[in-house]
Amino acid sequence: MNVLKVVIPDRLIGQRIDSALAVMLPDFSRSKITHWIRAGKALLNDHTFKPKEKILGNEIITLTLKKEKTNAWLGEDIAIEVVYEDDDIIVINKPVGLVTHPGAGNWTGTLANALLYYDPSLANLDRAGIVHRLDKNTSGLMVVARSELAQKNLVEQLQTHTVSREYSAIVYGYMISGGTIEAPIGRDPKDRIRQAVVEEGTGKEALTHYRVIDRFAHHTHIKCILETGRTHQIRVHMAYVGHSLIADPMYGGKIRFPKKADEHLKNALKSFKRQALHAKKLTISHPVTGIEMSWKAPLPQDLKDLLTVLNQFDPV
Repeated sequence: MNVLKVVIPDRLIGQRIDSALAVMLPDFSRSKITHWIRAGKALLNDHTFKPKEKILGNEIITLTLKKEKTNAWLGEDIAIEVVYEDDDIIVINKPVGLVTHPGAGNWTGTLANALLYYDPSLANLDRAGIVHRLDKNTSGLMVVARSELAQKNLVEQLQTHTVSREYSAIVYGYMISGGTIEAPIGRDPKDRIRQAVVEEGTGKEALTHYRVIDRFAHHTHIKCILETGRTHQIRVHMAYVGHSLIADPMYGGKIRFPKKADEHLKNALKSFKRQALHAKKLTISHPVTGIEMSWKAPLPQDLKDLLTVLNQFDPV
């Protein structure tokens, strides 16, 4: 049990109390501070108060905090590839097939379960320190926070689009050059499980830059750089411009075989069972030191094998 006493200075007179506490306690998010106030864990002169009340000057706020698990997820001995770690963050290279965190149909066997086994102290953080996610069948780099301060900072970096995330994707069709897709994304009105490009004002801003890495006769290897992080963003945007990802069952439809395709190419496309997408580079400002840090994860073997087949049996 930790008891904190905070004296609010005169310079914050007129502000809401929750806003003032967020200034005085930068290690904690405003939403967490608001939760404490509403739960009665923060007292003003030994009395409860509302988050929207105004500062009059020299208030003394007493917070009684107890470290407790924020979820009921259990640690599981699941192997994860740790690319980097220190006291504040863990960077992992997520394999294909691993769901990010528990949910309907996947209450165990997730990355969150693996992280809680690797570092049980993550049970004290929201979502076990996870600040962003990758789809189950997308591989690549993710950063996880190890403290509330780090989690708050990383979330802010994601919200202000200062985290740089670069992906490799293999798409259908011959792409002449790179470009930028700026189209809002929201739930597909015809299928609530899917996302879709929607009318302005009905979805969230979404911006994807893409550049050609290699061209084949009927396919293209590209890199995608996200400025926003909407659900299924790359998959939705590339399908929107007519170049859906290979083996994307939700947005790509049936397998597309080129006319007179060699049997080796047909077999490679039929046997590739996940969207051809890999988060290959991640760049952040360290949440404590502020130093820019960057990591790269090589293409997994299944993508390398597919590119080898495309080079041999789908040459330009």
